[in-house]
Amino acid sequence: MEWTKIAKRVFGVGAALSTVIASRYTVDGGQRAVMFDRFKGVLEEPIGEGTHLKVPWVQKAYIFDIRTQPYEISCESGTKDLQMVNLTLRVMSRPDVSRLPDIYQRLGLEYREKVLPAIGNEVLKAVVAQFNADQLLVDRPLVSALVRETLIQRARDFNIILDDVSITHLEYGPEFSRAVERKQVAQQEAERSKFIVAKADQERRAAVIRAEGESESARVISKATAEAGMGLIELRKIEAAREIAVTLSKSPNVVYLPGSVGNLLFSMNGPSK
Repeated sequence: MEWTKIAKRVFGVGAALSTVIASRYTVDGGQRAVMFDRFKGVLEEPIGEGTHLKVPWVQKAYIFDIRTQPYEISCESGTKDLQMVNLTLRVMSRPDVSRLPDIYQRLGLEYREKVLPAIGNEVLKAVVAQFNADQLLVDRPLVSALVRETLIQRARDFNIILDDVSITHLEYGPEFSRAVERKQVAQQEAERSKFIVAKADQERRAAVIRAEGESESARVISKATAEAGMGLIELRKIEAAREIAVTLSKSPNVVYLPGSVGNLLFSMNGPSK
């Protein structure tokens, strides 16, 4: 009998302790709670930080994190000129605290995963379709601003606040990338052709100037010859011969012999006195 009484008391204490534990819940910093009552449904007012009481098996608290959190959205969309573009969007989101009960009723605790990918793809495709592929690079700030403004408005319909929206990645499809590469190669070839044409034009002008100079030089020489005789030509011959002699004297394989070779040999072979 004593053991039975002890067991009943232990069971009673355990049941009372379980009831006390089940009737308490804690909301940490950066969190809010939404209370669900089996008789009243979802209560309208969210519950703030601290330790609170609830009726066990009748009420249940659902905890929401209300801090700003990052979320990435990836999307493949077509541009106005039918080019495929891969974009990655990074959003900083948090729930509207005053509308937490409505968020729980409509979307549940995983509201970000249910809403942000859907509206993100919708907005990105709608905005990208308004621009050509090259405009996405040239007007990227305008595209980002348009995406940000549209996405913030769409998120408000679901009681979600977006603190920041930015495009972190933009990549074109392989066909457009090859087309851009071919265009760059063609531009380089065009620039090279322009350089070759300009070089040929400069060489032509140089040849014309050189021919004009030679013609003027021949005219001056002819005039000087007519006025002073052949002395100028003889002077030029002497200058050319001197230049040739200087050049040959510096070569080790050239041997100089005077014009009177016979006399030289005769003097070498003659009897010595």
